[in-house]
Amino acid sequence: MLVPSQLAGSAPSGVPQHWHDIDWCRVQQNVRAMQIRIAKACREGNWRRVKALQRMLTRSRSARYLAIRRVTENQGKRTAGVDRVLWDTPDAKWKAANGLKRHGYKPRPLRRVFIPKSNGKERPLGIPTMTDRAMQALYLLALAPIAETTGDPNSYGFRIERSTADAMGQLFVCLSKKASAQWVLEADIKGCFDHINHDWLIENVPTDKEILRKWLKAGVIHKGQLQATNAGTPQGGIISPTLANLVLDGLESQLKQHLGVTKAKKLKINVVRYADDFVITGSSKEMLENEIKPWVEQFLAVRGLQLSLEKTHVVHIDEGFDFLGWNFRKYGGKLLIKPAKKNVKAFYRKVKEVISTNKAVKQEELIRLLNPILRGWALYHQPVVAKKAYSRMDHQIFQALWRWAKRRHPNKSLDWVREKYFQTYENRSWVFATTVITESGGKEAIRLYALEATPIERHRKISGDFNPFDPSMEEMGEALRMSRMLGKLKYRKQILHLFQSQKGLCVLCKSPISRETGWHDHHIIYRSQGGGDSLDNRVLLHPICHQQLHARGLTVYKPAPPRGGFVKT
Repeated sequence: MLVPSQLAGSAPSGVPQHWHDIDWCRVQQNVRAMQIRIAKACREGNWRRVKALQRMLTRSRSARYLAIRRVTENQGKRTAGVDRVLWDTPDAKWKAANGLKRHGYKPRPLRRVFIPKSNGKERPLGIPTMTDRAMQALYLLALAPIAETTGDPNSYGFRIERSTADAMGQLFVCLSKKASAQWVLEADIKGCFDHINHDWLIENVPTDKEILRKWLKAGVIHKGQLQATNAGTPQGGIISPTLANLVLDGLESQLKQHLGVTKAKKLKINVVRYADDFVITGSSKEMLENEIKPWVEQFLAVRGLQLSLEKTHVVHIDEGFDFLGWNFRKYGGKLLIKPAKKNVKAFYRKVKEVISTNKAVKQEELIRLLNPILRGWALYHQPVVAKKAYSRMDHQIFQALWRWAKRRHPNKSLDWVREKYFQTYENRSWVFATTVITESGGKEAIRLYALEATPIERHRKISGDFNPFDPSMEEMGEALRMSRMLGKLKYRKQILHLFQSQKGLCVLCKSPISRETGWHDHHIIYRSQGGGDSLDNRVLLHPICHQQLHARGLTVYKPAPPRGGFVKT
């Protein structure tokens, strides 16, 4: 295992003088320590102290560095706002970090873009400028501990270490038994992000009121015209999902408080929510329609929201319902969770589009385009009853690829087409595969990912009361992070080996590597200098640590004794 020595290159006072001088381990420790104090004050109901600690955190140098890092490393780092400015150099990031201040801050309008939805409609996104994104990320650092502490136990959308699979697991707990609730209110909020009441947000969200008001009233530029924003939070802002969660938090706790804990248990009331989609279980259809649904409508109306009439239904569990891409239904008293038909059709359309728009590419290129899509869909449905759906989808994709192959060679025989594009692998025939020459001159087989080969593995649900900012749950959080990362990496055996050998930590900064941080596979001796691809010559680093290593001329090494570090070359 590698143990890095202390970072060098900073000013004598310990204050960094350049972006790559920042000690990210210390930065993360400083921010997390303050977030833990905020969560503690929140649990104690000391809101005056919460406000003071939030102010201290948002004005700290460490929080500013971490906010800039987030917006320059996420997927939107190459998407500019209305000012067309990107922070794509270390100097630009350093200048932005030092200029990120509350005094004199005025957000720019959002840039309106539209992305297609699965139902054929378009979803409007509002793209903030880099400065506005960084300010949102900064204030989110101070708001997240409160959102996690006060959030409903069974709210799973846009929360740390929570996922759709956790929501599915909770529904299985609520519906799988013989004595479980038989009726379900399947609900959807109409245009949730677009209609949230600004006055309610400003009054109830525990953050800087003036800054929040500026974000909400910044306006949107669409087709060159400035449009006012009188309601809603922009989809595209870093802080928007957390604001939406804060608006809907209380749906579960206040409903049970309204009914009384004993009555809620007797009526088999359970609320499971993911973002603005939620379901409520109950013992009877009449009770859900006449008592629960009106209460929910009143709860939402105060916040400027209303239920979507076309997507809100009360159904019996024997009829089944769709939620988060899965179908929940009892067959002869046994609950089975399967990929929803709508989800399967949307996935096949996506695969078919990739195949039809790449009629002339090489076979290996088409396989490289398809494999991430296939693997991602298969792993999403891995915890449910999906074997039949996998098999059916494999057959449909084979038919599409067979048509793709025949179209390329209309004058060749079918046997010739089969031999060129399909191989036999292990116990499977008709495997869409080819052989390519590697950089070293050897041969490598590239095969299409087989959905049917994906093993079904039950998901271990997170505890509803888990709080990532509670020190007593630190061990639980680390174990959960490690197990989920190992699950994510099990199909990438070399990366998995490196991750395990480093105990899930970045070699340079000793902070955890996660799905959110990402990682780079670094060669200790560069391949251009003769270094090989063996595991002894590779380590996993955070992307920012990898950049820091190259910028400062550092190198990591793995000596024979269990000691190590990095030195300047």
